[in-house]
Amino acid sequence: METATGSRPHRVVVLALDGLLPFELGIPHRIFGRPKDAAGRHLYEVVTCSVRPPGPVETDADFAIQVGHGPETLATADTVIVPASYELGPVFEEGVLTEDLAAALGHIRPGARLASICTGVYILAAAGFLDGRPATTHWADADRLQRLFPRIQVDPDVLFIDDGDVLTSAGVAAGIDLCLHMVRRDHGTAVANEVARRTVVPPHRDGGQAQYIERPVPDPQQATTTGARAWALGRLHEPLTLRDMAARESMSVRTFTRRFREEVGVSPGQWLTRQRVERARHLLESTDLSVDQVARDAGFGTAQSMRQHLQTALGVTPTAYRRTFRTGAALRT
Repeated sequence: METATGSRPHRVVVLALDGLLPFELGIPHRIFGRPKDAAGRHLYEVVTCSVRPPGPVETDADFAIQVGHGPETLATADTVIVPASYELGPVFEEGVLTEDLAAALGHIRPGARLASICTGVYILAAAGFLDGRPATTHWADADRLQRLFPRIQVDPDVLFIDDGDVLTSAGVAAGIDLCLHMVRRDHGTAVANEVARRTVVPPHRDGGQAQYIERPVPDPQQATTTGARAWALGRLHEPLTLRDMAARESMSVRTFTRRFREEVGVSPGQWLTRQRVERARHLLESTDLSVDQVARDAGFGTAQSMRQHLQTALGVTPTAYRRTFRTGAALRT
């Protein structure tokens, strides 16, 4: 990936379709428009294009937007992002691209990274980019996506899926999670966290879509696991057990585990491991601590244990991660 430290910033081209949601269209501009290198140069360039020559594009609101670039702009993209639209026509109904969409997508060069927000996934699916791959979308559309495109491995429970050169996200705000993830993947947690702080959103949301599906309203007197989570985050360097966390909320282990999964979307063990991985990433990027010390401070105990968890979560060793992202501390947004 080319960045501002090379010949040019990484170019993100956002495809604006009729019926688009203005909020989702703005997400890539907000997230990718912030990061800069130490010299103050933008790490990304964000451009919006249409499937037609420059002109107005209708939204799902009571206004249109003026798009200044046509479909040929997709040929210049390092990353293409397709936000949701409520007017996908035959793409949504039959899984078939319209002529103008097919022609527009034909401009995308081999090797470009592709991403979708919410129902934008239907465009990538109809174009064949997701055949044989895992993907996600808004939980309310997941069953339809699976029926229409049986060759896709649809996961309705996650906020986003990173399959290397093709990434997909769930509905609306999950587009923020996805874009922050791409910044984190490109430039490390320090840069992504700073973008998140300036956007006033969490740098990483726990769990998946299951926590947002409508359920009966809980009893307001019902205990939650919020306090236990806050308590655990302040003690990641210590040995923590499920029994310890349950005791903080005066619950049995069984009740705590069930309540935790309902609120967060993953098990306490999965959540705790994820927090320790994030802590390790931060320390590897921002400090000169040895790998052994990072492992102890993040709560993994040994370097070997941390190596296994980072390899599973990120696909790289602690040393390789530090080599890639140690300079991230010098970047600013």
